[in-house]
Amino acid sequence: MKFSQLCNKIFSDCTNYYHTMDNVDAVPTNPYKAGTIEARLFQKNWIDAVQWHFEDIIRDPNINPVAALALKRRIDLSNQDRTDLVEMIDSYFFDKYKNVTPKATATINSESPAWAIDRLSILALKIYHMEQEVVRTDVTKDHKENCQLKLNVLLEQRVDLSTAIDQLIRNIESGDVRMKVYKQMKMYNDPALNPVLYAKK
Repeated sequence: MKFSQLCNKIFSDCTNYYHTMDNVDAVPTNPYKAGTIEARLFQKNWIDAVQWHFEDIIRDPNINPVAALALKRRIDLSNQDRTDLVEMIDSYFFDKYKNVTPKATATINSESPAWAIDRLSILALKIYHMEQEVVRTDVTKDHKENCQLKLNVLLEQRVDLSTAIDQLIRNIESGDVRMKVYKQMKMYNDPALNPVLYAKK
């Protein structure tokens, strides 16, 4: 199985699993062994699914301002968890290919495998929710048709991104691309780096 196929299966399964509960406070049961790449992919999509719905909730024009601030704090924490997990997934690839000697002609890629996989996880959620729009019964025919066109584009994007991810992994494995882990260096959550936070000391 190609790595993108593994990702797409886990992301689709996890997205569907989240929507059996459809609750941002639900506690998932990860079906994969702790520490495996499969478990991390499942955890990645769960974080994305919860954050997707956080973003929906916070856009409610009637949301209580106090609740909105509390939710914004949860979104910040979720973003940090997402970033940390992406870097863990990249560490998996870095370790897997640590004995590959890059060729003298090896290039670098503009993003690491895990950041491309991050986009694949988000695509799984976009596809799920656009499919829900296509099958709605309380909307106009135009709405359904417009959503079907968007769904077709999303499905094409998934094929293209999956192909690009598998190609990147093959090129790392063959030494044609130099594997690099790109740290995001998030500053706004760090009290030593965010001037609003360290100015309070």
